[in-house]
Amino acid sequence: MTAPPDLATLQQRARERAAARAGGTDRLQGHIVCDGLVRIFKTEGVEVVALQGLDLTVERGELLAIVGASGSGKSTLLNILSGLDAPTAGLAKVAGYDLLAMSARRRLRYRRRTVGFVWQQTARNLLPYLTATENVALPMRLAGYGGRRRTPLARNLLDLVGVGYCADRRPHEMSGGEQQRAAVAVAVANDPEVLFADEPTGELDEATATEVFGALRTINAELGVTIVVVTHDQAVSGQVRRTVAIRDGRTATEVRRTARATADGGTELVTQEYAVLDRAGRMQLPRPYVDALSMRDRVQLTLEEDRVEVRPGHE
Repeated sequence: MTAPPDLATLQQRARERAAARAGGTDRLQGHIVCDGLVRIFKTEGVEVVALQGLDLTVERGELLAIVGASGSGKSTLLNILSGLDAPTAGLAKVAGYDLLAMSARRRLRYRRRTVGFVWQQTARNLLPYLTATENVALPMRLAGYGGRRRTPLARNLLDLVGVGYCADRRPHEMSGGEQQRAAVAVAVANDPEVLFADEPTGELDEATATEVFGALRTINAELGVTIVVVTHDQAVSGQVRRTVAIRDGRTATEVRRTARATADGGTELVTQEYAVLDRAGRMQLPRPYVDALSMRDRVQLTLEEDRVEVRPGHE
């Protein structure tokens, strides 16, 4: 058995990841890349297309929110990227791993060493008969880490997400928010490249949800872990620099938030929404625009000097 890294080592790795990002190599390739990603389910002889050629690129160290209506494909995407499901076709790469070509054995190692996962249901994240410290230390043990560092690192990670005082408590002795923050510590116990969270604040009130998302932001900032959060919570999606909306199995729109200097020397957050153009030149018009102009079946496109105009194609 090998000893797990201590917190100082994890933070040093975070700085190295940031340096790699600044160098531009990841910006060209993407830490997470989906290109024409397809997932088809067969249920009682009927094929259901959950993802229809989805494109997505996430940079190393990014904190990204994915939103979409129920059935849009966002949870399917998260299951594929986390190694819980396999894509049907297309390209899906995470931290250099080709998820379409991965064997079952390598997929298991990928889930243990490369990614962390936080579920919406608190009961799925923690074993009820273990303390918070023991829950965080368990993934290190399963990954083959031995030695005396497991417990100190587990306690340090609990401190990092703000629940160090729960170190010796079992889940039933913790609130839902405390359990979810402990779950974030569990998810990063093995120093993963990427952390995926599926509706991590879905069962929490607004104040508690803010605390849990704060734990994710801390992990992102302190350890440099790339984080992808699927959420319905507008308050959560509004706290990230980039939000991607999925509709009908494809990326539809993207919201980017950037800081801008104001005249009085302060800063303000500027929000801009974009339609996403895929590799084939296709895009989905936002539903409010389609409804406002009663667009159906076809549209007219006019190429101007600096823009493309879209008009209803009524005959």
